[in-house]
Amino acid sequence: MKFFRRFKILGTGSFLPEKVLTNHDLEKMVDTSDEWIKTRTGIEKRHIAANNEATSDMIFAAAKDALKNAGLAASALGAIIVGTVTPDTMFPSTGCWVQRKLDIPGIPAFDVSAACSGFLYGMEIATSMLPSIDKPILVAGADALSKITNWQDRGTCVLMGDGAGVVIIAPTTEDRGYLSSLLGADGALGELLIQHAGGSRMPASHETVDKNLHTIDMKGNEIFKHAVRTMGDAAVEAIAKSGVPPDDIDMFVPHQANHRIIEATCRRAKVPLSKTHITISWHGNMSAGTIPIAFHDAVSKGIIKRDDKVLFAAFGGGFTWGASVLVF
Repeated sequence: MKFFRRFKILGTGSFLPEKVLTNHDLEKMVDTSDEWIKTRTGIEKRHIAANNEATSDMIFAAAKDALKNAGLAASALGAIIVGTVTPDTMFPSTGCWVQRKLDIPGIPAFDVSAACSGFLYGMEIATSMLPSIDKPILVAGADALSKITNWQDRGTCVLMGDGAGVVIIAPTTEDRGYLSSLLGADGALGELLIQHAGGSRMPASHETVDKNLHTIDMKGNEIFKHAVRTMGDAAVEAIAKSGVPPDDIDMFVPHQANHRIIEATCRRAKVPLSKTHITISWHGNMSAGTIPIAFHDAVSKGIIKRDDKVLFAAFGGGFTWGASVLVF
């Protein structure tokens, strides 16, 4: 095998908030039904962060889990990279707040804003930094989408959940790491999935709050079409670049936004659903958190084992996308 970048995953971790919101709960909030949500998305429930629970709090809990699984002290880390679109604050970065909670000043810590592709973007940056840092790097994907969801909009509120996943990677001479990795974006499609207010284009005001412009605005049907094509194409390209036949992929861990998108990606990439780790039913769409949380779930249950070839693929607002083939 020809490796694009060698690295070893030392540990994984995740965190899901205690509060669970079921489809039956949503039936009491908006005009929807459990059957409608399950049929169209595959989602049955999602976790919701507490009022005083921010993205960095979730990452901190997931990081402690990952450090324990890696057998590392936080002081061993050489960098912190966070993929998120729901930062604690616009600045400092959520990465810096996580660094403060872990009490490891001095190392680089920053955020990556690539929506649902944020974890794969973070991994690409982290693996490129490893040769110069030469210490383990913590990569997190986490979002508290409930904080920016309009709970009267049945088209979006049934989809979103909160959670954090963490992976700790380190340099290695072993035959493991990326066989292929690719990223992409098309800003021309940005307005199909957007949080209009809160940035420099539309600063917060009474009007923006009254009009719910700080919440997720999504053109669902258009996004579905682009997601099916783009995520599928990215997966196909990553497999082709890896030199691994689709039949030799041991497990596919996709972004968990919609079961039908996952099914379409599997057909396009020629990877069967039986080799796809799907967790969307119990956590919904957590944006950058979905892939690392699903990956941790598969690793912790022994579904993914050492030396397995794992395919990742994601698509998100921006529009952004990414895919990779990893030897675990």
